[in-house]
Amino acid sequence: MSSLADAGSMPASPALPISDHDEHDALLRLLTSGAPAAAIRRLLDSHGSADTALRAGARDWASHGLDATTCNAIRTPDLVLLSRGQSWLESASHELIGWSQADYPPLLRRIPSPPPMLFVAGDAGLLWRPTVAIVGSRAATAGGCTNAAMFADALSRNGLCIASGLAAGIDAAAHEATLRADGATVAVLGTGPDIAYPVRNRPLLERIAAQGCVISEHLPGTRPLRQYFPSRNRILAGLSLGTLVIEAAERSGALITARLSAEVGREVFALPGSIHNPMARGCHRLIREGAQLVESPDEVLEVLAPLAIDLAKALRGELEASYAPPQAQLQTPLQPCLPIDPDYNRLWEALGHDPTGMDELGQRSGLTTAELSAMLLSLELEGRVAAEHGRYCRIGP
Repeated sequence: MSSLADAGSMPASPALPISDHDEHDALLRLLTSGAPAAAIRRLLDSHGSADTALRAGARDWASHGLDATTCNAIRTPDLVLLSRGQSWLESASHELIGWSQADYPPLLRRIPSPPPMLFVAGDAGLLWRPTVAIVGSRAATAGGCTNAAMFADALSRNGLCIASGLAAGIDAAAHEATLRADGATVAVLGTGPDIAYPVRNRPLLERIAAQGCVISEHLPGTRPLRQYFPSRNRILAGLSLGTLVIEAAERSGALITARLSAEVGREVFALPGSIHNPMARGCHRLIREGAQLVESPDEVLEVLAPLAIDLAKALRGELEASYAPPQAQLQTPLQPCLPIDPDYNRLWEALGHDPTGMDELGQRSGLTTAELSAMLLSLELEGRVAAEHGRYCRIGP
């Protein structure tokens, strides 16, 4: 039987060398070891990076709750799984964001069991945008899909990112309508980031990866398993300021997302339906249990707009608390209604009237994705910046 004492007697150095600059490899080794998510987060909290955590050795890993089998798996990783993750990450549009990195989605940090890392395809900056999850039945009625599209279109045009799970029915209708409106959409998968489920949604997955963002906590190539989808729903709820349920039967995954959303203090909205429609019974149940009955997108916006503004202020405050350079460094101050500090000035100078992607803004300004995302969100909510397909431009002079 494995024991912590057994693990502590292992050699301290990993079997494979880890490059100082390759955090991705270190994160992949932790993930493919099968280590519990909580233990990986503890390691990353203790050491600040996956690379440093791996270099700490087996005795340290054991002190964070890893048994001998897991420690051995870290030291001698499954090279097939490791190669699969490395190959997927070779694309410039693919990223692996670890728990200890500044780019990790801020709202997701606040849920009870956040994933220790996320595979991201597309615009990772969208994970910092104010988001509403739109969910519902896979066997949705035509009217339900129409309602999902109508709400997604209106909410995305009013600045909210639309998150859903890429499933058939309500999820697909919400994603499709957001893309048609040139809005921001995030697909949260219960498979690897490269696997569409259902398979017929493969073209939709590719469009979202190109125009929005796809995320998963699972290694590329991971096939759909029943237990992955409730786990996926906790991420969907955690990323969002609120969850809107369009149609749901009495036993529905959408109700799990709504419950998880309520448990982490987020808003829950539900559309009422006909008493003769079995796909409305889950929504009626949610309303009886305290969800907000909504009949129009404006009712959702009325609740979420103040929360989005509060989120922007909180993110701005966190960044200013971690880095507050002297005001004297300003050269060309922004307009008085904008925050007057060097970071905002550098961002404003980097922005033009032509839409510019997050990567290029980072190169122009020298700011991190986390810093850019928080400041762009503030400026967008203030009406100074417009966002389209993950690209940003000035509004006005």
